[in-house]
Amino acid sequence: MPTVSLRVHPLYNPCMRFLLALLAIGAFAQQTMIWPVRGTREMVGAANNFEVEAGFRILLQGGNAIDAGVAATLAAAVTEQARFGLGGEMPLIIKMAGKDPIVISGVGVAPKKATVDWYNSRRPEPWETSGKRPPVPVNGLRAAITPGVFDGLMLALANHGAMPFEKVVAPAIEYAEQGFPLGDEFASFLRANEDLLRSWPASAAFFLPGGKLPQRGEVWRATNLAQSLKELVQAEKKSRGSRARKIQAVRDYFYRGPLAKRIAAFSEANGGLISYDDLANFHAEVDQPRTTTYRGYTVVKPGFWTQGPVMLEALNILEGYDLNAMGHNSPQYLHTVLEAVKLAFADRDRYYGDPKFSNIPEDRLLSKNYAAERRKQIDSQRASLEHRPGDLGLPSVPMPSGGGRDGAVQDTTCVNVVDRWGNAFNATPSGSWLPSVIAGDTGIPYSTRLQSFVTTPGHANQLAPGKRPRVTLSPTMVLKDGKLLLVMSTPGGDNQDQAMLQVLLNILDFGMAPQEAAEAPRFQTEHFYSSFAYHDFVPGKVNLEHRIPAATIEQMKALGHQVEVRGDWSNGSAPTVILVRDGVLHGAADPRRGRFIFGR
Repeated sequence: MPTVSLRVHPLYNPCMRFLLALLAIGAFAQQTMIWPVRGTREMVGAANNFEVEAGFRILLQGGNAIDAGVAATLAAAVTEQARFGLGGEMPLIIKMAGKDPIVISGVGVAPKKATVDWYNSRRPEPWETSGKRPPVPVNGLRAAITPGVFDGLMLALANHGAMPFEKVVAPAIEYAEQGFPLGDEFASFLRANEDLLRSWPASAAFFLPGGKLPQRGEVWRATNLAQSLKELVQAEKKSRGSRARKIQAVRDYFYRGPLAKRIAAFSEANGGLISYDDLANFHAEVDQPRTTTYRGYTVVKPGFWTQGPVMLEALNILEGYDLNAMGHNSPQYLHTVLEAVKLAFADRDRYYGDPKFSNIPEDRLLSKNYAAERRKQIDSQRASLEHRPGDLGLPSVPMPSGGGRDGAVQDTTCVNVVDRWGNAFNATPSGSWLPSVIAGDTGIPYSTRLQSFVTTPGHANQLAPGKRPRVTLSPTMVLKDGKLLLVMSTPGGDNQDQAMLQVLLNILDFGMAPQEAAEAPRFQTEHFYSSFAYHDFVPGKVNLEHRIPAATIEQMKALGHQVEVRGDWSNGSAPTVILVRDGVLHGAADPRRGRFIFGR
């Protein structure tokens, strides 16, 4: 057969090249659900457009990342109360340009009346059945710890911000007073919790104005909350002295002044345990971050009063494997990462708690030698169905018994900011989610984080007055040669660190851009003792997103994993990520939940 030669006119070649270029761009565009966001100056990532706008407004007014992060978090306490409110809690990592990171613990503590004996003898709440109730209520006033997030924000603003409180709270007051269109998630959570909210008159008056259930897109106002925020502004204006002294006056008004008295009085009048003394004696704290190295990077997390070190231990274990050679989301890769995460979670379940109350073997848990020992416990051919904390020579403690997973935990948001000077704000605000009890006419919801304690004698996370519960909240920062490389945080409860671990491995081991890394299919193990409600254990359970190939799923089952295949985008976490490389900010917003990111 003769050879056929197809000739193209020379004038057509540039057109063909242009067409091929367009096809290539189109192929890339289909790789992510959301277009990557990039900039060279500053970037804000959070849960909705109001929060991002609040943070960016402050940046445009000359504020730094800490000013902007505080503003975005306060805006979240108004516009995202399905997931977070001003009575909640927050771990925060701050890195100022040219300085080492620091951690702020804005996590409240158990009231002085909150003892194991009190909860062991408590009566059922109206919504509980006598035969099935957790050690600590999931909802209501008797699940409340002291508000922690506000003092954490004020500590960050005073020590590392540049603006007065009046400036950074202005967007939150605007949204609370003038109103904002209610988001779909907020509206759906109100609908799902309507009956419980109506049983608490102050909550019904706050969330259901005029006795009616607000609908999505309807302008909703939080006038009581706006008034409380304006009272805090007035406290700053009336104070004399330095900027720090004025911010202290704001803090004192919340924790020792009229607001504290109203929050405490409502609690005590309605059967809660929080007293005025609990509020007056609380203060947020500066802490040293916990770190490890992974393939030349330094990973920074909050301490053992969070689950953050889970990621550090898992990375130490995984550093001994060539994950890239296994292939992304291959059966071998998924199995290896899962088994490492399960070992790290087992140590969390057994050893983590407030270090001020508990003897935690921190150095051992985070050592490379310990990781090498734990690595030997991973069977490449079989999934473990056992709960296996490491033997660290401490007395054995029985693990809490379960009673069924509770679906009422609404959990958490995230705020990440990097400014033009290289400062970073990296936070996981949480608590006071719906259904929440509002403290009378203050507009401030109580947290329900007390449920994260256990009542098991001798456990590091055993309930005690004045103690922080070990929280799931876990912002993540990564440095390279001491310089900021990445900030990331996410909602998701117990899932936070396993989700962010996968995103981080996607970036560091597989070279993905942040948006690709955030959108890639994920797993979610439930092989741990839950941090909420019944604290139950589900051996071997792993949820896989449906986008993972069927052949891989079958091989995971053959390895012994108790697999449940869920929706394409069903993973319970949704981080925002800001990566800093060669003077460019690369942002990511996970589409699994409403996430927003903007930069310039």
